[in-house]
Amino acid sequence: MFGLGNSATTMSDQSIKTENAIKARVISKPQPIRILVANAKGGCGKTTLATNLASYFAGLQHKTCLIDFDPQGSSNQWLAARHTELPSIHGVAAFKKNSGQVTRTWQLRNLPPETSRVIIDTPSGLGGLLLNDLIREADIILVPVTPSPIDIRATTTFIKDVLLSSSFRSRPKHIAALANRVRKNTLVYTKLELFLNSLKIPFVATLRDTQYYVRASEYGLGIHDLENTQTSDELEWQPLIEWLDNRIGKIREQSPAPHTD
Repeated sequence: MFGLGNSATTMSDQSIKTENAIKARVISKPQPIRILVANAKGGCGKTTLATNLASYFAGLQHKTCLIDFDPQGSSNQWLAARHTELPSIHGVAAFKKNSGQVTRTWQLRNLPPETSRVIIDTPSGLGGLLLNDLIREADIILVPVTPSPIDIRATTTFIKDVLLSSSFRSRPKHIAALANRVRKNTLVYTKLELFLNSLKIPFVATLRDTQYYVRASEYGLGIHDLENTQTSDELEWQPLIEWLDNRIGKIREQSPAPHTD
């Protein structure tokens, strides 16, 4: 009896160790990088930026999720037009009303297995609790700005709201601004550039106003999916991609390394 008792105890201990090892592997699994594309000002190209980021990461074989909080559902419509032969992107229509049982946190975390990149498209007028919730769940925040005095003033207020939000103050995020839909060598762009350089956050890229984005969006494509895109358009994205890669690397360094055994 004594011997059997020892055997049972040994087996029990071994089971506990195995269970703990499995839990450790699950816990240490890398979390997806969540990129929030946000600005309270409408018409600044948030959806264009969000969909192009999603197509870029999907093209690199990252399992990508595009979450659409904009009631217009533009990102969701872009996904519906996307050909099945293109790199797959999982879509979440977060703007749709639910039964009340589903929270924003659940929508942002209940993702397909192995998801490594999450792009979050947001509505105009973003603020209050929704803004605070999205900031809390995000790792990186991108603020697109178009060249107009109205957009510059609105963005000033929005960035202030972001930096003063309780979620950002309790856990600061990587944040950057970029000029969107611009025509260089114009006075209004010069003013926008001066404004972005005056901010206390990085100004990382300038994306020009081109019909390539419009044509691509009609078919659920990103500019990186196009075969006949101009080299200049690809080059404009490079500073943003490099900045994102650098920040993602820093985030990974701060996260526990996954178990491989």
